[in-house]
Amino acid sequence: MAIDYSELPVEEAVRAARTSARRRQVLDAAVKVMGKTGFHQMSMQDLATEAKVSVGLIYKYFGGKEDLLLATIVRILDVFRDQLGPVMDAAGDDVVDRLAAGIRRYIQIVDENLDGVVLTYRESRTLGMPGRTQIKELEIETAAPLRAAIETGVAQGVFRDVNVDLAVFDIMLLAHGWALKHWHFGPIYTVDEYIGLQTCHVLDALVDEGRRYDYAYLLGGSS
Repeated sequence: MAIDYSELPVEEAVRAARTSARRRQVLDAAVKVMGKTGFHQMSMQDLATEAKVSVGLIYKYFGGKEDLLLATIVRILDVFRDQLGPVMDAAGDDVVDRLAAGIRRYIQIVDENLDGVVLTYRESRTLGMPGRTQIKELEIETAAPLRAAIETGVAQGVFRDVNVDLAVFDIMLLAHGWALKHWHFGPIYTVDEYIGLQTCHVLDALVDEGRRYDYAYLLGGSS
């Protein structure tokens, strides 16, 4: 979650900003190293070398390898949680525009964190039960704006009476697919093309037949 350093005394704000930057530096390096070697094979010395810090500094900020893995995953989930709601609110009151904006930003965040998203899928099972529980709870939080938009759309008659839970997680999986199957999609589509196609795919399944003309600009001109 973003920190408002302006509310802190100057010296404390400088220290907090420096600590945050160092943590990001280590986490960025951890994604790279774990991406190459895997979680279990990563050594703290290899991580320190990649991050250009000392092993001691890593232990100052993180308790160990599992804490590092959890922190890398939580950092990405925090971005989803912090950004989706405001982006969807900025899209206005129309529920379809709101959902389309949420899908766009979700996939953009995945694109900005390709290695981290892949790492999350590959290594999250390594975490202990408290870590896995935290991730599950954060995923539910990140999905909340998408869920609210779909529920509102159903209530308004704009969307079909769908299984909201399935619809929400289908959107999340389609977004994650940009990272997990990037070897396939990357050479074929730009991220904007992928967003457009997947948004059309999702809305084609959701928008009620009687409202399709209203949203032809998002449904590829269908009526």
